[in-house]
Amino acid sequence: MIFLLGLVVFLFAFSLHRNEQRILTKPHVKFIGDNNLFITNETVSKLLIQNYRGVKNVTKETLVLNELENALKSNPMIKSAEVYVAVNGRLNAEIEQKTPIARVSTNASYYIDDEGFYMPLSNNYSARVPLVTGYVEKNNLKNVYKVASKVSQDGFLKKNVIEIHQSANKKIYLKLRQCKFLVQLGDVNFLNKKISNLKAFYQKNQKEKTLNNYSKVNLQFENQVVCSK
Repeated sequence: MIFLLGLVVFLFAFSLHRNEQRILTKPHVKFIGDNNLFITNETVSKLLIQNYRGVKNVTKETLVLNELENALKSNPMIKSAEVYVAVNGRLNAEIEQKTPIARVSTNASYYIDDEGFYMPLSNNYSARVPLVTGYVEKNNLKNVYKVASKVSQDGFLKKNVIEIHQSANKKIYLKLRQCKFLVQLGDVNFLNKKISNLKAFYQKNQKEKTLNNYSKVNLQFENQVVCSK
């Protein structure tokens, strides 16, 4: 029994040592979720190579996975990253990209992601999301994000809203697809109620074919819709 126990311990230690000394192969990158590649396999591999002496031809024992994950997550296109090594020595990286919900088009151009943070444009893919215009500050996206998030989650708004405009005094306006009128939301208070009023107005006037009779639809007042012809 003592001999068998010693043999098991020896084999385990030998196997562990051989495993740690295994040379890693070229990284394998897998994207989770949306297939729209704002960042490519080559870019992820390059980040891994830059941050750990090439990764390839490095032993498992010397590899620090947390450092590689942090290096990947420092890229503004990446939302989360998990790096692990398979038994055969293949380095795997599972990447979740950020999801843009609006595109700012002012003096600077960039996306707002689904958590309300800055996301740069990509040379590989352009997302079809509403434009954000007017007075927008990269470090103060709270109001615009709240409206853009509502648009991305609401079927009616996602289909119809093509532009979110913020004025100098932080008032929000919407432009709808194939509509001549401007929607004045005002501030973002009572947003759900204002959107419900907009839907009711839109459905009624679409049925009566009178949507093009208006130049402005004001939703700033909680219990009414004020329209200008």
